[in-house]
Amino acid sequence: MMARIINRNTKTGSPDKGEPEYVLIGKLRRAHGVTGEIVLGIVTDFPERIKSGKTVYLGNRHTPSRITGCRSFHKDLLITLEGFHNREEVAKLTNLDVFVRTGELPPLPDGQLYHHQLIGLNVMREDGFSLGTVTEILSTGANDVYVITDSEGRETLIPAVESVILKIDLESGKIIVRPPEWE
Repeated sequence: MMARIINRNTKTGSPDKGEPEYVLIGKLRRAHGVTGEIVLGIVTDFPERIKSGKTVYLGNRHTPSRITGCRSFHKDLLITLEGFHNREEVAKLTNLDVFVRTGELPPLPDGQLYHHQLIGLNVMREDGFSLGTVTEILSTGANDVYVITDSEGRETLIPAVESVILKIDLESGKIIVRPPEWE
């Protein structure tokens, strides 16, 4: 069975390979009003988990900040953060990425995975030939495409469709594929 992959940006800022420490959930856009609200552009599949009391991590330094207010605003959210009380203070946060810790992500149903879980996995054909490792995942709309990079830096693009991705085994760190035949 093909696993459904939940779209996640792999921009984690985490220093080590393997499981990232942080996952991007949004980007602070602009101050709104005069009381310290700021627009949060959402890139998470779980916006309902962004609410008052939640700790998020801002920017490349992953500075912790607690959300003290949250409400819908078009397709985004308006949030207030602890310690920011007016437009001038919160405007300094414009364009910062907003992260949560990987350990705080909601569990997924069986057969579903996050993108960050696939980065770094070894990709092998059915016959055991290694194609390289997953270095990036492109979301095309129709289906995701895995970017596989071999030891010499060459890239292969593999569509993430059931007929091509035969097995994803996180425990062994492998993905078994049947690459499409191009005529």
